Amino acid sequence: MPVLVTGAAGFIGSHVCHHLLNRGEAVVGVDNMNDYYDLALKEGRLARLKPHKDFSFHQLDIAEPGALADALAGQGIVKVVHLAAQAGVRHSLDNPRLYVRSNVVGHLEVLEFCRATAGFEHLVYASSSSVYGGNRKVPFAETDQVDRPVSLYAATKKADELMSHTYAHLFGLPQTGLRFFTVYGPWGRPDMAYWLFTQAMLEGRPIRVFNDGEMWRDFTYIDDVVRAIVAVLDKPPVEAPPCRLYNVGNNRPERLNDFIATLERLLGVTAIRNSEPMQTSDVEQTYADMTALERDFGFRPSVSIEDGLKKFVDWYRSEWMVKSAKS
Repeated sequence: MPVLVTGAAGFIGSHVCHHLLNRGEAVVGVDNMNDYYDLALKEGRLARLKPHKDFSFHQLDIAEPGALADALAGQGIVKVVHLAAQAGVRHSLDNPRLYVRSNVVGHLEVLEFCRATAGFEHLVYASSSSVYGGNRKVPFAETDQVDRPVSLYAATKKADELMSHTYAHLFGLPQTGLRFFTVYGPWGRPDMAYWLFTQAMLEGRPIRVFNDGEMWRDFTYIDDVVRAIVAVLDKPPVEAPPCRLYNVGNNRPERLNDFIATLERLLGVTAIRNSEPMQTSDVEQTYADMTALERDFGFRPSVSIEDGLKKFVDWYRSEWMVKSAKS
């Protein structure tokens, strides 16, 4: 039976599809292919998936009532990795309705699709470290209070967690939510700092550095994230209600100034910095407590920031810059 992956043309989604296909699973991918960032990136990710004989793709909007059921009728899907969402913390300040539709209504439609599926086994969905808001206690643990978000994006992700708990309680729908911490790597999102910094530094343009670089992020390499997703997918919850939450991070926050220094070494370029005040929707630090995921799945992140950034820089220079120059 195939696994449904929503957001299949996205950064994390495309990597999850690859992993599942490479281990012999059939995968059905869906994505609305919105233009939040360069569509060439999403098309490039899909182009790497389409040669697989066990991959099929549907372009659709998951927030449209009944769209999933209509497109996927009779395919026997009993496992879903739900990664489709409108991403970007700062963008949510300008487009709140888009975020509620994509992240809240879209999540509801996924829940309804799963609830209507006979013999459904497991929904794994993306939450975010953003739900921790301005929490001062570190590292962030799944048991911490998360009812004071500092961005609408974070509020939509917390709403998803609440809806999922409700569906698990009412209908016994097995679910696991994963709070991702600053995922990075090849084929990533061009609105993220590591991509923006790399592009600007190579082009000789200044980078925007908030709060004088005195911010810390728990950067998590994409391969570690995919390993965590698949490990969780293979082991549905059995407790009542069958609903769990886990952090997925590197368990080691990196200071932004040190992060930039690492990029400077890898690129052989000194960054031109424009200092700006901290944004109201930002937080000073993210730091994942990974105790629960290690306890239940034996999972530990394995890719250091130096190794992960090197893999991204190598990909960016050898593949993305070449592709961009030809287009």
